[in-house]
Amino acid sequence: MKALQLRQLGDHMGQPLLTVLKKGLLTTFQDQGRYGYQQFGVVTSGAMDTYSSQLANILVGNPRGEAVLEITMLGPTLRVEADSITLAVCGADLSMNVNGNNAPLWKSFVVTKGDIIKFGKPVSGTRAYVAVAGGFEAQEVLGSKSYYAKAKLGTEIHDGDLIYGAVHTLRKNTGLSHHLIPTFDKEVTVRAILGPHQDYFTESAIEQFFSDTFQALQGDRMGFRLKGTKPLQHKEKAEIASDAIPLGGIQVPSSGEPIILLADRQTTGGYPRIATIISVDIYKIAQLSPGGTIRFESCSIETAHKLYKKREIFLQNLQG
Repeated sequence: MKALQLRQLGDHMGQPLLTVLKKGLLTTFQDQGRYGYQQFGVVTSGAMDTYSSQLANILVGNPRGEAVLEITMLGPTLRVEADSITLAVCGADLSMNVNGNNAPLWKSFVVTKGDIIKFGKPVSGTRAYVAVAGGFEAQEVLGSKSYYAKAKLGTEIHDGDLIYGAVHTLRKNTGLSHHLIPTFDKEVTVRAILGPHQDYFTESAIEQFFSDTFQALQGDRMGFRLKGTKPLQHKEKAEIASDAIPLGGIQVPSSGEPIILLADRQTTGGYPRIATIISVDIYKIAQLSPGGTIRFESCSIETAHKLYKKREIFLQNLQG
């Protein structure tokens, strides 16, 4: 509990914002990730659904890359300690309420001292993102406030902790138009770019990859393990020389069952990658419940770039 002891010593730039009465299943600080250090074996981390996290920040007037609270499935119970703070919660609908009353998603709102924020059962999606106007205070390691559990990088959140930050009551009741709010389905189609190791797979395996329906057996911040109607067949060996792994890379080990690699993925891996999910569709995987299904649609690099630029322009315009 060293982090909590430091907090009690008052070594803070900001003000107390929230007390964590219960931290929930997995509540962590995440920003856009820790980039530039994979060659040293440092995992990227960052928000699983960067689209929702960026939108939450925009709605409270923060820079898009500011740290947010990422809440997974079973959310925390928080008590407001500041006189008033402006929040926005985007991403999964985890039955959030304030003092027992339903609270809005995809819209900024104000809470005041003593208010109790609770999350209940997941309605749609699996990860919600809480942004506060002015930003949260958390330890910055290698240029990022993202928490990576296995290496204990960043600030861990415990029951009873005080969360600090700046207090800006800005942009109250700023929300997204209904048609701009993404939906989180249990059956998703994601676009993927073939390769870079397609030569390791039979032609029938590649055809199967883009036509089969895969079930998400289990998933966490590192990745999702999938199961199709039958294993994907390699031509010969199922190992490669260790290679850097991008976000959304899809490894296929000797079992023939694909693994989608996500925010806390290892930096390198020795299994061939049949394809890579395009950036703008990663949120669909991040919000998929275990047991959900995935279909892959072939996409070109050129189309992926166009879609990424389109989303980037939309976020920039929304930020104003």
